[in-house]
Amino acid sequence: MAPALQASGIVKRYGPLLANDGIDLDVARGEVHAVMGENGAGKSTLMSILYGMQAPDGGTIRLDGVAVRFRSPAEAIAHGLGMVHQAFKLFSSLTVWENIVYGREPRRGPFIDGAAARRAAVALAERYGLAVDPGALVARLSVGVRQRVEILKALYREARVLILDEPTAVLTPPERDVLFAVLRRLVVDGRSVIFVTHKLDEVLAISDRVTVLRAGRVAARMTTRETSAREIVRAMTGRVVADRPDRVSMPQGAALLHAEAITVRGDGRVLVADANLSVNGGEVVGIAGVAGNGQTELVEALVGLRAVASGRVQVNGRDVTQSDVAARREAGLAYIPEDRAAVGTAPTASAADNLAMGFHRRPPLRRGWKLDGTAVRDWARRLIARFDIRIGSERTPVATLSGGNMQKVVLARELSHAAPVLIAEQPTRGLDVGAAEFVHGELLAERARGRAVLLVSAELSEVMALSDRVLVMFGGRIIADLPAAQADEERLGLLMAGRPGVAA
Repeated sequence: MAPALQASGIVKRYGPLLANDGIDLDVARGEVHAVMGENGAGKSTLMSILYGMQAPDGGTIRLDGVAVRFRSPAEAIAHGLGMVHQAFKLFSSLTVWENIVYGREPRRGPFIDGAAARRAAVALAERYGLAVDPGALVARLSVGVRQRVEILKALYREARVLILDEPTAVLTPPERDVLFAVLRRLVVDGRSVIFVTHKLDEVLAISDRVTVLRAGRVAARMTTRETSAREIVRAMTGRVVADRPDRVSMPQGAALLHAEAITVRGDGRVLVADANLSVNGGEVVGIAGVAGNGQTELVEALVGLRAVASGRVQVNGRDVTQSDVAARREAGLAYIPEDRAAVGTAPTASAADNLAMGFHRRPPLRRGWKLDGTAVRDWARRLIARFDIRIGSERTPVATLSGGNMQKVVLARELSHAAPVLIAEQPTRGLDVGAAEFVHGELLAERARGRAVLLVSAELSEVMALSDRVLVMFGGRIIADLPAAQADEERLGLLMAGRPGVAA
């Protein structure tokens, strides 16, 4: 029997860069097939080719043994492929059922048959255990429920092969478990799932086979039950990567970041309510929470991107409540933002210019009244080498980099400030296991230097591995402050879901 999907000899070039170099991939009917690899290994390029977003320069794609060539995602969808992107493609102003049937609405004469559309959405949801309210407005849904809507969209279009790009990046552990149950129902039904992720434990838990890419080529093909996390990592990186960072106990200093009774308002409602936190020198404090529960707004208030309605913020002993971003930097605050493109970088500027930001007002990058171009380039080259940023040259615009390498530009610049306080928001989002290991080491090195690190991450494993204390946010409030020893995944997951009766 022919594979559900077979890609043979896929080649894709971008000028001198060979992103896909003769990649072969076959996905059987009724399996979850994981695709893993470091940043720049070629995963995103391959998926975009399979889904018709880009044309290959060489190679063939077959569905159920029949050669196909897609000129657009619409053609891929018509042939039975579906894709759930990490950034959801939903209309927030429409209801669940309207999103599911959009573009393929059932008709009654010239009109959309809303009742039939709702029935179709409900039937699909019940069949695959995807609990949704068909009449709910998408703007009001949690991230986990929005993902279910995306999957239902693909199933409504009769997708036989479903590509999931980092599907658990913003899910709580209970939501992840629900997703895995759905995937198991899909494969029992004879559908196939391509599961693109960086999370080794999830690959081992849900996949049947694994294809590992490295430098644009297939580095390994494995049957999941016959391999291990260590073997997968070695195939991805060519070396052994530590399972967990080495976090040793150490004495803590005074509070270097302090927030008292912070309240933030926006859109006519309270986004953060009476939040109190402090981070001592030599301490990592993690914030766990499902996206949309106030973490982003709290961080924006701490770094000066959003005004506080009430409360007080201190950085390194200085009251910065009314200070702008530049003044908070001068007080000793470095910041790795969640949105690396919109906030963390100037995408059209070169890597050298981005790496110089924040250093450009003083020597050695500034000479007299202007920047020293040679010093800026030398500075950028050193950081590019130290942080292993995969880039043609320091003159390359940041917008042309992969998400992981753009993230490394932000990390390199902010960690080089040697500021007393570092706020790191989703610092390893989009990074492969080797790059994430490096970032974890750098954050713990900041802690060892006596600096205060506030870590906000959707990755519970990351929060638990790095933090001395864990705060949990739900509904705009900090509802728990736990020592690391008490912050296990089950307890944090329940708190993140706002479950009552969980001791904090």
